[in-house]
Parts: sequence; C-alpha cells; structure tokens
Amino acid sequence: MTTYIIRRLMHAVLVVLIVSLLVFLLMRLLPGDPILMYVASGDLQSISKEQVAHLKHKLGMDRPLPVQYLDWLKNAVQGDLGKSILYRYDVLGEIGNRLPITLYLGLSAFVIGCIIGPLLGIISAVRRGKWLDNLVTVIANVGITAPPFWLGIILIFIFSLYLGLLPVYGYTSPFVDLWKNLQQSIMPIFVLATFPIASAARQTRSSVIEVMRQDYVRTAWAKGLSERMVIMRHVLKNALMPVVTLQGMLLRNIIGGSVIVETVFAIPGMGKLVVDGMLSQDYTVVQGVILVVAVTVVVSNLAVDILYGWLDPRIQYE
Repeated sequence: MTTYIIRRLMHAVLVVLIVSLLVFLLMRLLPGDPILMYVASGDLQSISKEQVAHLKHKLGMDRPLPVQYLDWLKNAVQGDLGKSILYRYDVLGEIGNRLPITLYLGLSAFVIGCIIGPLLGIISAVRRGKWLDNLVTVIANVGITAPPFWLGIILIFIFSLYLGLLPVYGYTSPFVDLWKNLQQSIMPIFVLATFPIASAARQTRSSVIEVMRQDYVRTAWAKGLSERMVIMRHVLKNALMPVVTLQGMLLRNIIGGSVIVETVFAIPGMGKLVVDGMLSQDYTVVQGVILVVAVTVVVSNLAVDILYGWLDPRIQYE
C-alpha cells in the first residue's frame, strides 16, 4: 500500500509539472503583449522602446523562456506564485482570497450531487420501467446535455428578471449576510450541481441494475430479506465502485467547473480570476490558478484510488 501511494505521488508530481509547463508555454504563444496592457492607454504614444525594454527587464520577461519557467517553478515550490503583471498584487494571496468562494459554491454543489444523484439512481433502478424511472431518466438526460452557461442565463431570466425572486449576480459572504448569501448562491450552486446529479443518477442506476442481476442478490431475495435490507447490505457497497470513480472525476469541477458559472453570475472566485487573467494575458495569475487546479485534480484522483481498497478488499495494491 505504501509503495503504491509513493508511486502515485511520483506520477502526480510528473502530471503537475507537465501541466505547468504546457500552461507556461501556451500563455506565451498567445498573440499580444501584456506590457502594452500594463502601460496606460494614454501613455502608449509617449512611451519609448527603451522604457518598454526596461519594464520587461523589471518584470523578468526579457530572460529566456527556460530560465523564466525554472525560476517560476522554484518559487512556486516555495509557496511564491509571483505577482500580477498588470495589478502587482500577490497571486497566492489573491488565490487565497478567492478560493474560499469557489470552494463554498463547488463543495455545496458537490455534496448535493453526491447525495441526490445516487439517491435518484437507486430509486430509478429499484423502480425500473415505472413512471418514476422514466421521469428520473429524462431529468438526468436533460441535466447532462444542458450547457451550464445556457442554464445559468435561463435561471437568471426566469427567477431574476421575470419573477424578481433572486438577485442577478454578485456574492456576499455568509458571515456578513447569510440570507443575502443564500439568495445569491441558489442559482450558481444549482447550475454547478446539475451535471453531478444527472451523471451520478445515470451511473448509479446502471450499476445498481447490474449488481441486482448477480446470483448472491437473487439468493438474498430468495431468503425473504426485505427490499431495504437487500439494497443496503448486498447491493449498494458493490454498486458504489463506479459511482466513486465518477465522483472523483467530478471533484475537479469544484474549481475547474466554476469558470463558466462565476463568469455568468459575476462571482469573484477562482474561475472569474482565471478568466480575467486570460483576457489580460496576465501570465502569473493564469499559471498560479491552473497549478492549484492541477494539484486539486491529482490529489482527488489519488484519494479515489485509495478509497477503492476500502470499498473492495479484493483490490490489491502492487
């Protein structure tokens, strides 16, 4: 087990390094120059080439790309993600300010998806072929195919503009105003939770149906055990393996999936930060956010792999 974890950690470090290198190179291949955005538009006519060169030297952008990457990576390992090129704020500090907002929305949606999705899938599988199964299947198919930005716009139109029940955009900390926070968070959390609920419901349904066809489940029915006992004791633990895999994959949406939602609802989280950084070609901001997302993904995948051993003792870690 220890050897397996060490090997997976080495793979995780390699993945993070590859992702960081790709992001570093791709950001610098984009057309445009962040220095021209750093300089006020009124000063573009008066600034000289020497001054532009001085700014690049000051920001470390005149050095060879390998040197820039290695310096940034060395500082990142030490907890220093650099400063924003445009606004000169500390990137790690800004991520620290915005990460709780993204985690609040993302974890809320993730927990809702982990509870409601499998529950709907179990109900659908147990009532297979009935009207409830058909209803859950239709809802799950719609939830999987509906684009988040479209769903967010529809919710804003109905509940904000037409009915006037919820605010259009914004975010307020629950420690400042809990009621206002709930009003502002309902629609973003619903949009973030739609896909996890729908995908978990479909996966759970098919997994439960497959397990219910096994011989040991038929034996449990033949013994006269109640439906609740058969489902809880014999079906769920064996049917949850694919669902746990899916939830581990969806865990990355806590941060990565917030980009569209936070942009639509103008929420100042990690997603909005990386979008603003992309639009302004703020290299250090984008690199820092993507690095945090990559670490989150590899850690969540490692946690899911370890969880397999608890759910199924037959799995051997070699």
